[in-house]
Amino acid sequence: MITLGGLMLAAATPAMAQDETEPADAVTISGSVTAVTDYRFRGVSQGDQDLAIQGGVTVSHESGLYASVWASTIKGKEAPVVAGYGEVEVDLSAGYTKTFDNGVGVDIGLLYYLYPVDKVSGLDTDFFEPYASLSYTIGPVTTKVGANYAWSGQDGLVGNDSLYLRGDVTVAVPKTPISVLGHLGHTDGQLAFFAPNEKYWDWSLGAEVSHGFAKLGIQYVDTDVPNGTTFGIPKYSKVIGANPGYFAYVTLSF
Repeated sequence: MITLGGLMLAAATPAMAQDETEPADAVTISGSVTAVTDYRFRGVSQGDQDLAIQGGVTVSHESGLYASVWASTIKGKEAPVVAGYGEVEVDLSAGYTKTFDNGVGVDIGLLYYLYPVDKVSGLDTDFFEPYASLSYTIGPVTTKVGANYAWSGQDGLVGNDSLYLRGDVTVAVPKTPISVLGHLGHTDGQLAFFAPNEKYWDWSLGAEVSHGFAKLGIQYVDTDVPNGTTFGIPKYSKVIGANPGYFAYVTLSF
């Protein structure tokens, strides 16, 4: 989820022939609203390859602690991978982040995936997922590696755990508002239940343009889920929404 830094309140007053500036607020609030042509979660469509509306709010403290809520429309009736999960996904998270003077950043926290579906159906969907990442910025290039791990025994994961390993790179094109984005991820476990051997890779490449509080982007995404006849289903990756494709998005942030 894309967020912006908090607004600083400054007021100049004449005192001892010098200007004094009020300190930044200890707590800041930021958020965003996004329209995306296809909500891809780790390479797989959650919206039957159709338009999704997303939004979130983050409350940050100067210590590095933060808490966020993020939501997206999904299509639990049409998209096979989230069949029965309803029409909305809500992600609640809390964590700690810090960027050091040498350009290294850390981010650790806990995610809770909430699907407010009718529990009368008996379908268990919700689960926790701790995460951690390391990032490094040098000049216009930012790299990040991380892992998300959801332990077994949770209602939404049946009897299996799930591990997601990821790497990302962002390159800001000098003297332009354009950034180039690359991503590689690997899912192993229950969240890859639809893939042969419950393992698969996903990757994407894209670019985005930022201007003020607005951002416009386009990405190409793909997985190694086979597109032949798998589990008796022809054109398998296309049917489940893991096929290659492009998606575009526009984000307004505050």
